[in-house]
Amino acid sequence: SQRISDAEWTVLKAVWSLGTATAKEVVEKLKGETDWKPKTIHTFLARLVQKGALASEKPGREYVFTPLVTEQECRLSASRSFLARVFDGEIAPFLACFLERQKLSRKEVEELKSILEDKRS
Repeated sequence: SQRISDAEWTVLKAVWSLGTATAKEVVEKLKGETDWKPKTIHTFLARLVQKGALASEKPGREYVFTPLVTEQECRLSASRSFLARVFDGEIAPFLACFLERQKLSRKEVEELKSILEDKRS
């Protein structure tokens, strides 16, 4: 699957939160978040259809968009692609780099520990 841009992520998240949506509903949902014109949002929706992330049907007067991928699938694919590009696919250097400047709460440390424990083969 083709990479999804940051702007397209914003639009895709709006569709995920709505379940299925018309372009008008997506425009309405993004009103407070972005200052994009409706035409811009329509362009992003069309690109997401082209990339296979959304399906579009026209049961009536308006197109209805439905996600073809889950948020989890997209997150996984985006994080794999990021790791591969920036850290040669290595998780440890990424975590070291990320954590160098992050202050983690005790709860976050515990969560990370349990995730890592679960991953031990």
